[in-house]
Amino acid sequence: MKLRLIMAAIGAGCALAAADRDKENEAIHRIREANRVLTEIMDSPDKGIPQELLDKAHCIVIVPGMKTAGFLVGAKYGKGVLMCRKERGGWKGPGTVRVEGGSVGLQIGGGEVDSVLLIMNRSGAERIMRSKFKIGGEAAAMAGPVGRKVQAETDAYMRAEILGYSRSRGVFAGIALTGSTLRQDLDDNAVVYKQRLSNIDILENGRGTPPEAGRMLASTLNKFSAWEQK
Repeated sequence: MKLRLIMAAIGAGCALAAADRDKENEAIHRIREANRVLTEIMDSPDKGIPQELLDKAHCIVIVPGMKTAGFLVGAKYGKGVLMCRKERGGWKGPGTVRVEGGSVGLQIGGGEVDSVLLIMNRSGAERIMRSKFKIGGEAAAMAGPVGRKVQAETDAYMRAEILGYSRSRGVFAGIALTGSTLRQDLDDNAVVYKQRLSNIDILENGRGTPPEAGRMLASTLNKFSAWEQK
C-alpha cells in the first residue's frame, strides 16, 4: 500500500514537472515566433512598418498567431510579448501579455493572424504596463500605415497612442484593435523568468534575467531601431 502511494506521488510529481516544461517551452517558443514575425515584417521591401514610426515608438507588442473567429462580429484571443525602449537607447524585456476581446468588422470565418502594436508615447507605455487596460477606451488606437515611409496623415499617426498592424496569409495591413483588452500574463512571466514578476518589475525596475530568446528579440529590435527616444 505504502509503495503504491509512493509511486503515485512520484508519478504525480513527474507529471507536474512535465507540465511545467511544456509551459516553459510554449512561452519561449512564443518569444521566438515574435522575433520571426518582426523580422519578416521589417524585411519586406515595401510592405513593412514605416521606419519613422518604429523609431518613435516607446514600446511594441507582438502577438504571433492571434486567433480570430466569427462573421461580421469577431472575437480575438492571443498571447504575446511586450518590449520597451531603454532610456539611453536599445530595447528591454520581454514582458508577456494577453489580448482578449471582440471587434466589429468583416471577418469571414476563423483563423490566425500575427498582430503588432506600436505604443507611440510615454502615457501609452505607462498604460500598457498596467495589469489590464482596454484599447481604444483608455488608450487611443488607430490602424497604422504600411510602407517604408509615412506618406499621409503623419500628424494623426504621431498623435495616436497605439498603432495596430496585422498579417494573415501573407497580407500585411493596418488594423485597429479597438475594444480589445490587453493585460499582463503573470503566469507566463513566472515561467519565463522563474519568478512571479509583473511587467513593471521587468520593464521599469529591471528585475529578472531575460532568456536567450528574449535577448535575441531585443537584438532584432536594436537592428531595426536602436537609437534613443527624442
